Amino acid sequence: MSYGIEFVPGNINVKQVVNYCKLAESKDIDYAWITNHYNNRHCYPTLAAIAQATDSLKMGPGIMNAFTDTPAAMASFICTLNEISDGRAVLGIGPGDLSTLPKLAIDPVKPVGRLKEAVAQIKALTAGEEVKKTGNMDFFDYDGAKLTGVTLPGKKGIPVYIGAQGPKVLELAGTVGEGALINASNSKDFDIAIPLIKKGCDSVDEKKFKKFDVGAYTAMSIDKNPKKARNAAKIVAAFIAAGSPPALLERHGLDQGKVAQMKEAIGSFNFGAIGGLVGDAEIDAFTIAGDPDMVKQKCDQLTESGVTQIIFGSPIGPDVTNSIRLLGKYVI
Repeated sequence: MSYGIEFVPGNINVKQVVNYCKLAESKDIDYAWITNHYNNRHCYPTLAAIAQATDSLKMGPGIMNAFTDTPAAMASFICTLNEISDGRAVLGIGPGDLSTLPKLAIDPVKPVGRLKEAVAQIKALTAGEEVKKTGNMDFFDYDGAKLTGVTLPGKKGIPVYIGAQGPKVLELAGTVGEGALINASNSKDFDIAIPLIKKGCDSVDEKKFKKFDVGAYTAMSIDKNPKKARNAAKIVAAFIAAGSPPALLERHGLDQGKVAQMKEAIGSFNFGAIGGLVGDAEIDAFTIAGDPDMVKQKCDQLTESGVTQIIFGSPIGPDVTNSIRLLGKYVI
């Protein structure tokens, strides 16, 4: 089992993110994942700053996509980060946020096919290959592309983690990735996801799944006061519930009418109403929130379900510094 932590450089600045990462490293957290949103501070320079301030922490974007960044640009970036960090870079990449991309005048057509091609070209470029035109690609049929002015990672390569939720992308993660970042906090969701990943792995090599890193990209909130921890998780739980398909809500036994009210409150920016709408059912379905004992119990359930990396994601807790210390003392 390994552990990661996620930071969103939106409400916190780069220096704060770096300081949190240094603290996380001192508490035996293995990975730092930095979110990639166009409206926040950019993950590229943030990750470079983390690389220079830490010694053992692995780090990467969580996650990029092949609509806003090209495979060649991502390959150049991840090799550069790997050089700065002395071989500690990892790459998180997914199909893209289908709700955000249209706001950027991007039509997110065929996201799974685009992701598959992007991963293939990134792996070829980071291996030092000259990528020649094949006629078999619809999006990134490069014609003579090669990385010539960067330090390549060597035979080991840079691990690629696929941000996955839907069945097609989960299976693709097993096929083309070394790991997956699954945006879920409940073992019920991994009971569905892991067999799909294994199917993808088995299509390549029956031994591949044994080395595959299944990451639970959780919504974490920990505090010695369980009420404070769970209150801090309410907004996150509401956003996840509002964006979830009916089948997922049904899996967790949630009231779809109540979730519709949450969606309406979010749409009208009525965040005050959310506190009264989000209850224990939504918090338990979509977050890991509570005191150290409660958090440890839910993390153990994820481990039993087959998760191999638990990522402590936003909000982390009502006091981030204190929460990281609690995670290091009681959970890791």
